[in-house]
Amino acid sequence: MDLQFIRLFSRFLFLCLLVSTLRLPHRIWANVSTEKEKTLAMIKPDGVAGNYSDVIKTAIFYSGFSITQEMLLELNEETVRSFYAEHATKSFFPSLVQYMSSGPVLIMVLEKVNAISDWRNLIGPTDANKAKVTHPNSIRAMCGLDLQRNCVHGSDSPQSAYREITFFFNKSSSGYVSRHDEL
Repeated sequence: MDLQFIRLFSRFLFLCLLVSTLRLPHRIWANVSTEKEKTLAMIKPDGVAGNYSDVIKTAIFYSGFSITQEMLLELNEETVRSFYAEHATKSFFPSLVQYMSSGPVLIMVLEKVNAISDWRNLIGPTDANKAKVTHPNSIRAMCGLDLQRNCVHGSDSPQSAYREITFFFNKSSSGYVSRHDEL
């Protein structure tokens, strides 16, 4: 096996151990909902091309998430523009559209109590270079390259999660769709 892969995998196992602390009793006593919520998780083209999908899905599983739906597909430019419409006026938008339509993405619906915040904690800061310093065991630190090619996407609020999940899964007509009872 490749030494770099072994190091990466061992960091993911360590990450899974750290993330398991999210389920410790101190969270039970906090004012935290016990209702399961859903969030959208996406492995971006650099993550799929880098063969990180299986390792990321393993981290998802060991972090207590259920993958309830998943779809592997290639996004066309029109779909990317629509999905990231809130960024249309920003200077990075053209390169974002080009990047996100450059190869396949793996889109998943994750479910658990506090899914949105727990997924955001697992993936780390948006900028992979910052993540390498501040959150070295996060997915973006281990797999991401920079601010744009950061390997993964995650919904940032319940409203975004709802919009993003319905964007892909209520009108799904292409790509492979799998629905899981449990992972």
